[in-house]
Amino acid sequence: MQELIEYFEVLYSPEADRVLDQLDEKARKKIVYNIDRAKFTLDPKLFKKISNELWEFRTRYSNIQYRLFAFWDKVGGKSTLIIVTHGIQKKSQKLPKTEIIRALKIRTSYFNNHKKI
Repeated sequence: MQELIEYFEVLYSPEADRVLDQLDEKARKKIVYNIDRAKFTLDPKLFKKISNELWEFRTRYSNIQYRLFAFWDKVGGKSTLIIVTHGIQKKSQKLPKTEIIRALKIRTSYFNNHKKI
């Protein structure tokens, strides 16, 4: 049997936790399940690059598109972290610029406050 390789670890920002807490239980479970799957598969249907600095976890549940924005961080050169910034329910094809700006601000704040070891 082939051993599964976990490509990254996921941390949720307080904003991402709030978004998930507001969802109904089934939607939240499906999103977390898809994020866990993405850690082992690197499937662009689940985890897709949207800019040089940002990625999104993608889940469709009950005809609603959920997007959780994220970025990469290497911690001490040992493990790769994905930090989930926040999420939205998407109603159109285009990602709102305000949400991308919000994710970039959270990313900047994270790196300004995060002490590298």
